[in-house]
Amino acid sequence: MRMVDLIEKKKDGLEHNEEELHFIIDGYVKGHIPDYQMSAWMMAICFQGLTMQETILLTKEMMYSGEILDLSSIHGIKVDKHSTGGVGDKTSLVLGPMVAACGVPVAKMSGRGLGHTGGTLDKLESIPGFCIQIEKDDFIKQVNECHFSIIGQNEHLVPADKKMYALRDVTGTVACIPLIASSIMSKKLAAGSDAILLDVKYGNGAFMKTKEEAKKLAQVMIDIGHSLGKDTRVTLSNMSQPLGNAIGNSLEVKEAILTLLGKGPDDLFQLCLQSGIQMLLQAQKTKSLQEARQMLMKVIEDQSAFHVLCQMVKSQGGNEKYIQHPELFENAKEIIPVYSIEQGYVKDLKARDLGLVSMKLGGGRASIDDVIDYSVGLILNKKIGDYVQKGEVLLYVHTNHELSSELKDEILKAYVFQNEYVEKPTLIDEVLQ
Repeated sequence: MRMVDLIEKKKDGLEHNEEELHFIIDGYVKGHIPDYQMSAWMMAICFQGLTMQETILLTKEMMYSGEILDLSSIHGIKVDKHSTGGVGDKTSLVLGPMVAACGVPVAKMSGRGLGHTGGTLDKLESIPGFCIQIEKDDFIKQVNECHFSIIGQNEHLVPADKKMYALRDVTGTVACIPLIASSIMSKKLAAGSDAILLDVKYGNGAFMKTKEEAKKLAQVMIDIGHSLGKDTRVTLSNMSQPLGNAIGNSLEVKEAILTLLGKGPDDLFQLCLQSGIQMLLQAQKTKSLQEARQMLMKVIEDQSAFHVLCQMVKSQGGNEKYIQHPELFENAKEIIPVYSIEQGYVKDLKARDLGLVSMKLGGGRASIDDVIDYSVGLILNKKIGDYVQKGEVLLYVHTNHELSSELKDEILKAYVFQNEYVEKPTLIDEVLQ
């Protein structure tokens, strides 16, 4: 078997079998297949696609390219949650404690942010002392005790994806549904949970720009999960504007804390509530949507979800006093209001542009080696559907440097106004399973 023949085969739109896909993935991980041939094969997939059977087989080969995490010693049905990324997406910091407080184990591996989307690990590392790398036995012990842990991705899991993703990023082969689906699902399946909830976002601040694209990706991932015996569900959520009001690492942690205390922004809470309902159903804690909702509301009202976050932070070496007293977080030197130069209803709010502003302030990474400033970011004062008078504050910039005229212009251009009334967008459009 030769890689060049398999490239030709896919270029001609023909279907690979299991043996061929094993040859490709195994050979690439072991270094027998060079980057230039792998990139040619993935480009052929971008043009010709993969059948559903090919996508399932590819996911399995990627999944078994490294270690499979055994979480069988964690009691109960373990439900993992994955988001396709977005601006201001601090969902895991709220949803995880809510579901864990209801008695469902949440054993989660997360990634870092790159570009305009923030990473859960970066947010957690804004808490002094918090450790994202803990031993497997400690990870399991912690989830059994407080039902919740978030750690960094295990470097031994899915090495095929690590190599393939780095190559896709520099060869224009990222935006391909079979490659996206196999990348996400191989990692989720290797991470050892019993059920998977995926939050697939679409819109300006998301990777998938339209609901139709997001729905197509969602269905492929559901089919992969079901084929491998996992209860897999998807919420389709609108990322036409940032989630919540905070963009930036410690700012988002503080907003997550407020949400767990019942004082956070409604869109963030509603997303976590709807996602939590699905996770409780998947964990078989209840068969009723209404009962699941009541359970989640109760853990907010009695603050047991908040206490789970405190316990998780303490267990992983973090200073839980920062959770109990968020004012301890270091503030940026300057908090600068940006005033509107127009008036009308906010019709559009370009999440990606605001995410890039936060990154340029130091709150994100343009490259993987960039050092993050945890204190900087944006706090939104106006969002889609709000009426704005000329001279009103649109948002506050938290920065340790002067606000350049270029960044201020980028902020102002991110807001689009119209005179006619604008309804606030629906956040979750659909749940697929």
